[in-house]
Amino acid sequence: MNQIMECVPNFSEGRDLEKVEKIVGAFRGKAGVKLLDYTSDKDHNRSVVTVIGSPEALRDAVVESIGAAVSMIDMTKHEGQHPRMGAVDVVPFIPIRGCTVEDADRIAKETAKTAAEKFRQPFFLYEYSASSPHRQNLADIRKGQFEGMAEKMKDPLWKPDFGPVSIHPTGGVTAIGARPPLIAFNINLDTPSLEVASKIADNIRHLGGGLRYCKAMGVMLDERNIAQVSINMTDYTKTAVYRIFEMTKMEARRYGVNIVGSEVVGLIPMQALIDCAEYYLQLEGFSTDQVLESRL
Repeated sequence: MNQIMECVPNFSEGRDLEKVEKIVGAFRGKAGVKLLDYTSDKDHNRSVVTVIGSPEALRDAVVESIGAAVSMIDMTKHEGQHPRMGAVDVVPFIPIRGCTVEDADRIAKETAKTAAEKFRQPFFLYEYSASSPHRQNLADIRKGQFEGMAEKMKDPLWKPDFGPVSIHPTGGVTAIGARPPLIAFNINLDTPSLEVASKIADNIRHLGGGLRYCKAMGVMLDERNIAQVSINMTDYTKTAVYRIFEMTKMEARRYGVNIVGSEVVGLIPMQALIDCAEYYLQLEGFSTDQVLESRL
């Protein structure tokens, strides 16, 4: 592949693994496309897929996966901890090698146009692709979630960029666009208090006066009976993983709460982990060239 682009579609199904496999099947056995990872979460009731490929081949595979998801997922019956507005909730395209964010923007728009015509699914353009400043932030688009989206879309400010002007009756609506790499990073707490997790999330995220490239919310992990701070890092080069971890630990102390673990959802750039190693080990003069695998 001369040009390599990444896509990380989020599907609103994390419990019925048979459906997940059918959706993910759109990325298997396709020339010019490689499935790297997929993760399903029962509490969030959500699956996150990471796939790379040449831009056009990736576009076609993503369109197929959207069709599979819209045909199988009924949002009128969907419940989960993660905010969501559609069977295919968000579809980001990320330039990796030999392509630009402008290329990713073009592919995102081509994907939305084709899928909207084939499946009658409405699409909002977000992040770099946003058609208006008030649509750049995914949280602003998603506000109201599936249940409130039909009413929200009656406002001309929230007319979709592609597809019908009202939600798909079972598929909802989808956000799609080009963006830089994002890290989904969750921190688990030794408390069953969602209120505490939400307060910590409010304090560490940018909108609450926290870290600039950090989005966060509190969620419950019902199976483990603990609360979690669920985080999206939109630029790890400017707000590091260790900085978010340490600030979460500091804020948790206010409530007598400790961190019991953390997790990365999907894939993470190696440099983000190297930054953590440099910080916690106080490495001096360390270079990525000293990582064995980088020399292979």
